[in-house]
Amino acid sequence: MLLKVPKESEYPLLYKPSRELTMAEIKSDAIKKFTADLIETMYVKNGVGIASIQAAKPIQLCVIAKDFTPDKKTDLVLINPTFEKVSILRDWDEEGCLSVPKVYGKVRRYKKIKVTALNTEGEKIEFAAAGFFARICQHEIDHLNGTLFISKAKQLHTLEETAK
Repeated sequence: MLLKVPKESEYPLLYKPSRELTMAEIKSDAIKKFTADLIETMYVKNGVGIASIQAAKPIQLCVIAKDFTPDKKTDLVLINPTFEKVSILRDWDEEGCLSVPKVYGKVRRYKKIKVTALNTEGEKIEFAAAGFFARICQHEIDHLNGTLFISKAKQLHTLEETAK
């Protein structure tokens, strides 16, 4: 079976790094509204995270669903985020993506990372992330840098193939 994955020629925005937001943009009503809409879209699509580029806005902003954050109380908004490995340990696990519906594959990611970003008020935040939370952070930050999980994945398959 031929997998349907987004090609760069069909979806060039997904494959280009997004630009950083300025402080004025971060504090603007337009970005606050966009962030709220992005969060709503993530939940409507049953995602655990979503990057702005997936909503055709090439800016450095992503969201992680509250159920997958350490405090499990609020959705996590990351603006201009970066991460660095805390350990060389990595592991393989299955990933999917809202941009590539019903396609899954094994991706090797760092088990522990340190994330640096700005919050919705433009304040610098830093935190350690481990396990599945670290995986989501890396996946979403990859989006902002123009990298889709399918470029790193092994054993790509569709949901239909898995059900057989």
